[in-house]
Amino acid sequence: MSILPVPFGAKADAYTMTNRHGASLTVLSRGGIMQKLLIPDRQGRLRDVICGFDSVEDYDVGGGYQGALIGRYGNRIRDGRFALNGKTYRLACNEGGVTHLHGGDCGFDRRIWRVRAEEEQGYDRLILTYLSPDGEEGFPGNLSVKVTYTFTDDTVLHIDYEATCDADTPCNLTSHTYYNLSGYDGGSVMDHHLQLNADYYDSVDERMIPDASAPAPVKGTSFDHTVLGPISSPLDHNFHLRGEARERKHAATYLDPVSGRRLDLYTDMPAVQVYTACVMDGETPFKGGVPQRLFHAIALETQFAPDSPNRPDMPSCILRAGQTFRSRTTLVFSVEEERK
Repeated sequence: MSILPVPFGAKADAYTMTNRHGASLTVLSRGGIMQKLLIPDRQGRLRDVICGFDSVEDYDVGGGYQGALIGRYGNRIRDGRFALNGKTYRLACNEGGVTHLHGGDCGFDRRIWRVRAEEEQGYDRLILTYLSPDGEEGFPGNLSVKVTYTFTDDTVLHIDYEATCDADTPCNLTSHTYYNLSGYDGGSVMDHHLQLNADYYDSVDERMIPDASAPAPVKGTSFDHTVLGPISSPLDHNFHLRGEARERKHAATYLDPVSGRRLDLYTDMPAVQVYTACVMDGETPFKGGVPQRLFHAIALETQFAPDSPNRPDMPSCILRAGQTFRSRTTLVFSVEEERK
């Protein structure tokens, strides 16, 4: 394998990891963005399966947090505020003026990360680091973050998150990558297949904030994806995964029946936000001039539950001073034979 760093405009660098099958992943120093991912189909034909843009400037205006690392807090916090250790913290309400979303006005998706590349036998690795200073976007403490992308010859991608802080702080790190296994220019994903190992989900109000004291069962609803089948209905909801909160588990399977490309998602996080690009209709075109379209892709964001700082019944997202947060999300790409 080999890593080829090249300038991505004047503001960032791009690092490409390529495995022995020709599959490759390109990551930007800006936002830790996964900008391109080439994966083979049943005939071995490579297609780029993630949405993204051709320039940093397009990422600035294109919206959607395309492919980016998210922090300090992925997902939403009600009213942009939370209480911790007897103090109320106020954050930017950067979604409709009422909700804190994905780290605020200038979250980790807009920061320049330091990148170190390592080439190993059978895999390559990119180690990204960022120091989020005390008070950034309203959060307490100096948070040191390390995210490692490991891309293997077996076309497996590990995303390892690590963080420490000198004060207690919420910490909910994730990747906001949009996948379309037909190719990012392949049209709607609503006839692709999805399976989630989740029996409960968060119902939400008009602000997309959980609106009930406890998660709702998926059984008998359009949110029941416990069996692999067509996506069919729009999703922008958090699903609570089976098993213990921080044990490693199979979270999801996403399949394009036509190309045969399959993604199996594993994580040690308690939940996954599933988003089928319900408002992906921005004016900025994707790579190569491909227009944005509704339901153009699916995002699978491993995480703590939304609004966790204000939901004591949920697994805690609070990273205590001096402790280390660690988590791994694994994406296994494979090809499924055509069903008769």
